[in-house]
Amino acid sequence: MSNEAPASNFIRHIIESDLASGKRSEVVTRFPPEPNGYLHIGHVKAININFGLAQDFQGNCNLRMDDTNPEKEEDEYVQAIQDDVKWLGFAWQGQTRFASDYFQQLYDYAEELIRAGKAFVCELTPEQMREYRGDFVKPGKDSPYRNRSVEENLDLFRRMKAGEFPDGSRTLRLKIDMGSPNLNLRDPVIYRIKRAHHHRTGDDWCIYPMYDYTHCISDALEGITHSLCSLEFEDHRPLYDWVLDNITIPAHPQQIEFSRLELLYTITSKRKLMQLVREGLVGGWDDPRMTTVSGMRRRGYSPEGLRLFANRVGVSKSENVVDFSVLEGAVREALEEASPRIMAVLDPLKVTLTNYEEGRTGSRSAPFHPHHPEFGEREVPIGPTLWIERDDFAEVPPKGWQRLTPGGEVRLRYSYVIKCDEVVKDADGKVIELKCSIDPDTLGQNPVGRKVKGVIHWLSQAHAVPAEVRLYDRLFTVPRPDAVRGDDGEYLDFKQFLNPDSLTTVTAYVESVARELPAEARYQFERLGYFVTDRHDHRPGERLVFNRTVTLKDSWAKEQA
Repeated sequence: MSNEAPASNFIRHIIESDLASGKRSEVVTRFPPEPNGYLHIGHVKAININFGLAQDFQGNCNLRMDDTNPEKEEDEYVQAIQDDVKWLGFAWQGQTRFASDYFQQLYDYAEELIRAGKAFVCELTPEQMREYRGDFVKPGKDSPYRNRSVEENLDLFRRMKAGEFPDGSRTLRLKIDMGSPNLNLRDPVIYRIKRAHHHRTGDDWCIYPMYDYTHCISDALEGITHSLCSLEFEDHRPLYDWVLDNITIPAHPQQIEFSRLELLYTITSKRKLMQLVREGLVGGWDDPRMTTVSGMRRRGYSPEGLRLFANRVGVSKSENVVDFSVLEGAVREALEEASPRIMAVLDPLKVTLTNYEEGRTGSRSAPFHPHHPEFGEREVPIGPTLWIERDDFAEVPPKGWQRLTPGGEVRLRYSYVIKCDEVVKDADGKVIELKCSIDPDTLGQNPVGRKVKGVIHWLSQAHAVPAEVRLYDRLFTVPRPDAVRGDDGEYLDFKQFLNPDSLTTVTAYVESVARELPAEARYQFERLGYFVTDRHDHRPGERLVFNRTVTLKDSWAKEQA
């Protein structure tokens, strides 16, 4: 794997300047996901930034669940998020934190804002509120409830908390500026009534704070120094600062925005990922075709490969559109040095060695990795019947062909040079067997008087073990599946761009050393790609299940050309 250091970026420069000037004496960041789904590739970038910068500056990063929307949040997602962050190689400071840890403090600060005349209880319906809010051209207008007295607002807010009013009938809003060009400052809602069971606080609360209000106070209570978030929150920063400037809280973190990741041929909307799961279009959140962290883990991506990818896509405020091949390239590079090699045949064609002699035809050992002798070696046995890859034989070879042909020679990897003497076909004309002869003088040495260019992988039929191999490809057939418009200008359903060939399952053969491999063992199948034993379905000694992680080369671009 590459040892390249993370590139310098504008956030790193800000932190360096803050530490040098004395504005900050330490670095404390946080990663604040909402536990309403599984983490995906976009979160990998955010995790790498928040945890990575904290590490680089000998600081700390908190993991905090933004659990202010109880209808969509579950403990399953909390556990999955924690597992994913740990698997990616990061540790957070102290215990996992939750926005719900601060519900009472958030409520107390809301009362402080009411007492200061900076918040009021509003009875506008959602439709009326949208009308009063205005838009980017038309300024908003004040709510008719904006000038209620402090006493009346306190009374109403406490009654909201006590459950006296129906859901949605009242909100608590900040009193900022309905004429502001920034719509986020037009008296935003900071509390709403919602009778929903919370995964941690149960039924203790029937009012819940909004994200913009919760997030900045949670940051300040935790002593966050640099609150790093994606670029869509840039227009929310004035509200972030306004809230902290108008309550008696000792800390004031600095919000800094960076561009979010758009990875082509994928989707990163939790809502749409949830659709795929609930409609049974994938096998679950950890389906290896999903670019969720759990899906990528099950596919065989390594933490090192994902961190390398995150470092390479960089940190900036400019658009961050990345082709899927960049992800695969980083994964491939990380696996190159770390993965032992074995041979496997995915589409077997029988080869009979007509001059095989038991006891005289020899075998050789082969290294598990050409550059890592510490990985050890294994015996590569030969027998009278072999399996080779069907596409390593051509009756009518194309120009430049260097594999097996009728009358042609090829070297078996780690073994002899063989010659194809006869082609056997079935009644339909399909090739079902090749009869070949060994050159007995070529075990470990080149043939005399001629040059054999081609080398193919193979397995002895008697020693190979069967395995289920799942060949995964991109889940979608177009670069931006959720951004394709029809003739009427409306967005088309992203699900119509699902790739029907995103999963092919074959019965293959692998070297016998694979029989006892544990789950999540990453190996290179020589000449074919990188594969991993399935995290859930693989059972050593009983059922061998491999997932293809990535091919050895990027073949997608060539196929699409």
